[in-house]
Amino acid sequence: MPDDTEAARVRRPRMTPDREMDLLNAALDVLREVGYEGLSMDLIASRARCSKATLYRMWPGKPQLVAAALYATRPMKPEEIDTGTLRGDLLTMVELLATQAAKDTALISAMAHAVLTDEELATAVRTSLVEPWSDDLIGVVDRAVERGELASRPAAANFLPQLILSVTVTRPLLSGGLADADFLTSCVDHALLPALLHS
Repeated sequence: MPDDTEAARVRRPRMTPDREMDLLNAALDVLREVGYEGLSMDLIASRARCSKATLYRMWPGKPQLVAAALYATRPMKPEEIDTGTLRGDLLTMVELLATQAAKDTALISAMAHAVLTDEELATAVRTSLVEPWSDDLIGVVDRAVERGELASRPAAANFLPQLILSVTVTRPLLSGGLADADFLTSCVDHALLPALLHS
């Protein structure tokens, strides 16, 4: 016969996808306000109006929760983009990035420092965010191969995730402005696309 704790667990309703997104968005809202070092599961639970136990049932700890939130709320989902051409797919991706630049550039820059100093966070970000996102991005190139636009996957495809992320995040440092759609479109036409087509 199950004890009271197990019975309560069995009776507990599953979290809906919408509620899970509420928790992930709450985590990022607090992260933007206090930074990674100041972030705690207590603060996230308070903002999300849930218990810490609810958070820990979904994620082992703060690093995994943050990585999951960054992946789930990413502005572009390359696996859902298929315009019929490689250039069209790349332009769609960077346009979506540009719409989120004001909100996400500072967040990603701050996370970069935290990743360098927190190995558990670095592991969570690599496995839950960077690797799946990189696979999705390279998948855009693979679809171009399947359509016959490219004979095979070019070597430059392996650098596509780093290039897109770096030009987006470093734009304020190098030029004093955010990576808007015009800038990123120019990057696609003059850097990314030539590298993919001719490598």
